[in-house]
Amino acid sequence: MQESTTIAITFALYLGVMLFIGVIAWQRTNSMQDYLLGGRRLGSWTAALSAGASDMSGWLLLGLPGYAYASGLESIWLAVGLLMGTWLNWQLVATRLREQSQAAGNALTLPAFLSAKFETGLPLIRIIAAIFILIFYMFYTSSGLVAAGKLFQSTFGLPYEWAVTGGLLAVVIYTFIGGFLAVSWTDLVQSLLMLAALVLVPLYALDAQPNVFMFPADSPLMSMWTNASGVPLGGLAIISLMAWGLGYFGQPHILARFMAISGPEAVPRARLIGVSWTALTLTGAILAGLAGINALAAPLSGPDTETVFIELIGMLFHPVPAGLLLAAILAAIMSTADSQLLVASSSLTEDIWRVVYKTNSSDNTRVVIGRLGVLAIAAGAWMLAMVPDSKVLDLVAYAWAGFGAGFGPALLLTLYWQGTSRLGVLAGIVTGGVTVIVWKQLDGGLFDVYEIVPGFMFSMLAIIVFSKLEKRK
Repeated sequence: MQESTTIAITFALYLGVMLFIGVIAWQRTNSMQDYLLGGRRLGSWTAALSAGASDMSGWLLLGLPGYAYASGLESIWLAVGLLMGTWLNWQLVATRLREQSQAAGNALTLPAFLSAKFETGLPLIRIIAAIFILIFYMFYTSSGLVAAGKLFQSTFGLPYEWAVTGGLLAVVIYTFIGGFLAVSWTDLVQSLLMLAALVLVPLYALDAQPNVFMFPADSPLMSMWTNASGVPLGGLAIISLMAWGLGYFGQPHILARFMAISGPEAVPRARLIGVSWTALTLTGAILAGLAGINALAAPLSGPDTETVFIELIGMLFHPVPAGLLLAAILAAIMSTADSQLLVASSSLTEDIWRVVYKTNSSDNTRVVIGRLGVLAIAAGAWMLAMVPDSKVLDLVAYAWAGFGAGFGPALLLTLYWQGTSRLGVLAGIVTGGVTVIVWKQLDGGLFDVYEIVPGFMFSMLAIIVFSKLEKRK
């Protein structure tokens, strides 16, 4: 009981600090550009670590360690794909998107940018893109709430529904108050806390049990080329794991950091910081999952495998440092869920409400609408999260594929191919998003490949074909 009280006090102090940051950010939020992009003045460190923290979410400390715990070194393929995707996104997209989004009428959202590049009349791109953002962010944000539910349920023994609701309130309050600056500043703090947790837990596990990373030579968990049952991984399985890297090009909450960075000159340094942080945290997450195989007395199974990081913390640390490390899990959850809520809110406000009603309302009115949007989207995600058996990684995978396939090809070709047209972008967004939705419902044979692969390919093909048809016409 005393241990739970100590951890609860640590959580309360952590949340108090985050709320304080939100209040400071609120005082500096004077316009819609401030609320959605922080006035485009993020420095290299803030942009890089905020992008990393909003990218990884609770799945980095729950889903990925759980996957490594259940699958062994097979998880390396996933980590390699993510690391490559992170680097390519900073290398190919960051600078051009920062420059072109400001040149395109100071576009504040991804749909607004694509629309400004191609549309002069009815803004179909903007509206359709915003609808897909709202759909997939419902699932993405719900994955964070599921992670919060597992954290509070495992730590305090709360009923799952109460645990999810507590996580929702923690995220909504400072997102509602401070907007993008609150999200970015708290992400900076949270990313450092996540990094510390992912470095310390494997090191303490090794110190407590020197043979924690020693496995039988013939263990299938110790091969990158087989699954946990010893069955060789096929080419489709490896492609599916590495294809997670394709998702980076279409994630609005990550791309918003590129649009908000202070200028193109800040990108190279931010790229180095961001890629280094990603490499360290992915390595730590996999090592934590592997450590749990030998360190935990009682094996975990099913959705419970995603609590391996929580179990290790409880086993290895005194309640005070344990509370801080468990707060790192909450930090991972909050750092992504807040970004997702803000981007979804911005699409609802800027790309649907403002466009449909053709209003030139004041910045203050739009900020109020944006904050109400945060509440509405959070409520939808909360309802989706009310399924205790949900796996964080599965929910993330679906939303990640939807954004990656729906927006990734459209953005890349917009930035790099002058032949891209309005009809091509429309076709690409719809084709990519619908392919992910349909492919997810199918299974067996070729349909077992991760849905982002066909979605990305078909979207790219649709953009090229329809752009050429429109230009020819």
